[in-house]
Formats: sequence, structure tokens, C-alpha cells
Amino acid sequence: MPSPTDRRRGPYAGTAQRRRAILESAFEVFAKVGYRSGSMRDIAQRIGIAHTTLLHHFSSKSELLAGVLELRDEYARPALEEDGVGRLRQLVEIVRHNQDTPGLTELYCILSAEATDPEHPAHPYFRERYAQLVAQLAATLEELAARGELRASVDPVDPVQEARRIAALMDGLQVQWLLDRESVDMADQVRGYLQRLCVPVI
Repeated sequence: MPSPTDRRRGPYAGTAQRRRAILESAFEVFAKVGYRSGSMRDIAQRIGIAHTTLLHHFSSKSELLAGVLELRDEYARPALEEDGVGRLRQLVEIVRHNQDTPGLTELYCILSAEATDPEHPAHPYFRERYAQLVAQLAATLEELAARGELRASVDPVDPVQEARRIAALMDGLQVQWLLDRESVDMADQVRGYLQRLCVPVI
């Protein structure tokens, strides 16, 4: 007979798997037709559940969007565990991972463009994301400068402005790669740029 712990774990595991399936379906729909055009019913039908079942897990479309964005962010969190050149190396690996998950990368590009509208539900997310990314990169560059690990040609560097250039490079490469995946290697391009700034090997 299953223990009380087993009985609790079973339904919880099923709920977690169902939520994950819904989120994966949502990013596929949003990536294909955009957030505004993608419907909750389309997302439910894609994985064979009732619309009411989806609403049990996500009560609104904006809540679902927040979950999709959090799913994408899972891949970036390890970069926060490193410092200095280690963080830059992990940044390159995140870019490489983006190449292996084109659906998420396409979704990000679509949503980031839509979210320039202040009324879009993802607008606060992208504002905060860029602010955090620039702050983290600027802190990393300052740390490298203090260690004498920035190249003389870029030292002293304006860390905030350089951090914005790196963020712009990453986003611009994503668009180019989505348009022509055969001739663009995002990870190699980002590594090459960072290596121009940093003395240790990236």
C-alpha cells in the first residue's frame, strides 16, 4: 500500500508535468503566431487538454506568459553562480544553448519586439531583464578591470556602455541567426567579441 508520502508525491509530480507541458505548448504557439494572436484554447488543444484544465493551472494569459518567460530563464541562471571570466564563459554557453533551442530563441525575439509596447504584459519583464543583464555584465567588467584582466586597448572601459554593447550584440545575433542559421554561429561570435576585451581565454 502506498505511503502518505507516495500518495502526495504522485499527484504533485503529475501536476508539475502538466504545467511543464502547458508551458512548452505555450511557447510553441507564441513563437509561431505571437503572444497576442496565440490563444489559450490553441495551447490547450495542442496537448489534448480542456480549456478549463489549462485555466486550473494558469488563470490568465498573462500568468501563462510569465511562466513561459521563467522557463526560458532557467537556462540563464547558472551564469549567476560564477564571477569574473567564469561568468563570461557561461554566457557563451548560454548563447550556445539558445542555438540548440530555436523555438525558445524565436519566442524571445518575438516577445521582446512585442513588449516594446508599454501596455504589453511582458513589458516590465523585459525592462527588468535588460537592467539586470547590463548590471551583471558591468559588474563583471569592473571585476576584470580590478584584476588587470581587461586588455589595454579597452582599459579603462566604461562598464555600463560596454555591457550594453554586449547585450545588443547577443540580441542582434539572435535575429541574424534566426534568418540564416547556416552562416551564423552566435556562440563563436560572442566568444570572439569577449576575447577582444578579456585577457584570460574565454
